[in-house]
Amino acid sequence: MTSSFPWLTVLGLIPLVTAVVVFALPTGVAGRAARPVALVGSLAALVVGIAMWTQFKTGTTDHQFQFVETHEWIRQFGVSYQVGIDGLALALILMSLVLVPVSLLAAWRDVPADGTRRMQNYFALMLVLETFMVGVFSATDVFLFYVFFEAMLIPVYFLIGSYGGARRQYAAVKFLLFSLLGGFVMLIAVIALYNYGPGGHQGFLLSNLTGLHLGTWPGRWLFLGFFFAFAVKAPMWPVHTWLPDAASESRPATAVLLVGVLDKVGTFGMIRFCLQLFPEASKWATPVIIVLALISIIYGALVAIGQTDIMRLIAYTSISHFGFIVLGIFAMTSTSEAGSDLYMVNHGFTTAALFLFGGFLVVRGKSRDIRDYGGWQRVTPVLAGVMLIAGLSALSLPGMNSFISEFLVMVGTFQRYKVAGGVAAVGVILAALYVLLLYKNIFTGPAPLAHEAGEGEPGEHGGGDGRSGELVPAGGGSVATQAGQADGPHASVHSEHGEYAASDEGDDQHGAHAAGHASTGHTAARGRVLVVPDLDLRERVVAGVLVAIIVALGFYPKPVLDVLRPATNATMNLVQMHDPAPSVPTSQVNSK
Repeated sequence: MTSSFPWLTVLGLIPLVTAVVVFALPTGVAGRAARPVALVGSLAALVVGIAMWTQFKTGTTDHQFQFVETHEWIRQFGVSYQVGIDGLALALILMSLVLVPVSLLAAWRDVPADGTRRMQNYFALMLVLETFMVGVFSATDVFLFYVFFEAMLIPVYFLIGSYGGARRQYAAVKFLLFSLLGGFVMLIAVIALYNYGPGGHQGFLLSNLTGLHLGTWPGRWLFLGFFFAFAVKAPMWPVHTWLPDAASESRPATAVLLVGVLDKVGTFGMIRFCLQLFPEASKWATPVIIVLALISIIYGALVAIGQTDIMRLIAYTSISHFGFIVLGIFAMTSTSEAGSDLYMVNHGFTTAALFLFGGFLVVRGKSRDIRDYGGWQRVTPVLAGVMLIAGLSALSLPGMNSFISEFLVMVGTFQRYKVAGGVAAVGVILAALYVLLLYKNIFTGPAPLAHEAGEGEPGEHGGGDGRSGELVPAGGGSVATQAGQADGPHASVHSEHGEYAASDEGDDQHGAHAAGHASTGHTAARGRVLVVPDLDLRERVVAGVLVAIIVALGFYPKPVLDVLRPATNATMNLVQMHDPAPSVPTSQVNSK
């Protein structure tokens, strides 16, 4: 359904124009203006996105997509600029529009205004990435989708490689190589699909490629080409290995956009392209894909339990959660499809909370190693509280946003594949283990001790020997945890103002990403203490937004489900699947 107002084009242009403005700011002005301009631009995009949502018709329509815009682009190759959205694309775009300003606010002090262009480039890249997010979820020309699919790699590569941790170059190159391999395989499939289609100047339009009679094996090979690219992007086992490195070496805000949004392109693509364009091949591959999804669920959870790095643990939990999403997609019941669609949205907010709150912790403790913590709920009670809420969402506690989506996936899977549903249920138990162990090891127990320099070498995890320097209250409910200036050039504490400011001087390290954790923030100069404050106002705004969304969607997911329902029904019709008949006849239930 076309619209007189180009909602999607405007929505994509706002962050792009803002990024250009931020990038072009003179160096002398950028230190003061780059961050506010970037935040205002992202909020403007969010306002336009909400306005578009109010115009979206949630009832059944005669058209799969709304707000369609079609313009010729490369006529000779059949490529068009066509964008449009259904309920799933709308939900994912709105999720992205919310997470970008939240991430910008959380990243406010990630890169200092040091007279170079590093800080303004950092925020400009995040805005460019937002434009590509809107484009990839709204593209209804297959080749245009591929362009956005690959273009997203550029800002992410630089966000990881230029602003990440000690192993940032390794993580960035690994991410790029995996993604390029998946994209190359998909490109071959895209070109082959065009040759099977009607051709012409609109030969790549999704509407012209849906329902083609491809033949059994050509359709299956093309399906595998698309699915491989989406499995890498998702990521699924066994092509997941790039994610822990990329997520753990990224800044927390970058990890949010990488795992919370970009990885959804993989599962979104499975629904939009694999199921819609290749329904027969999708059903043919379902048994193997379900096995891979189950392995992802169990493997991701088990490896998460064994992690000692906070950020890597969160990354592995996402591999497990993506296994649930893929399981729901290929269980092919209306309930499981609705659960997977909702899971994609809920996971974005949950993983954002985990990465950002984990980043708030790490920038205070200056270590990602879980073994360097303990008793921090006495140091930062507000941070401990919001981290607990994020963890409860990750383990799908009733009342949290992830519960209803995971419940729908499980119920829908049990309808068709009871054994698979039973195996997936083990992942629910394992999720409780890795979340509760994480919280226990970091936040519970006696208050952590500040150590004195010179009394023994740092412990095996980078900490001191823990023999002296007990914590004392230090104003505003915060607790003194350190003495002397923080080790290294990456952390400074402004005790006069009671706030922590992360800094970066362009070397191989950022805050908590110290290679080998040579210093953990518990080592202190003799006789001097520094304050480790709880969340400041900016961080509380970030936490408040995410916690409010998590709780709101946990208690009242109906608005999102209403938006998603037509897209779910359309997917079921396109793949020609129907829900299994109930095992107990309705007449027997009524007679009882």
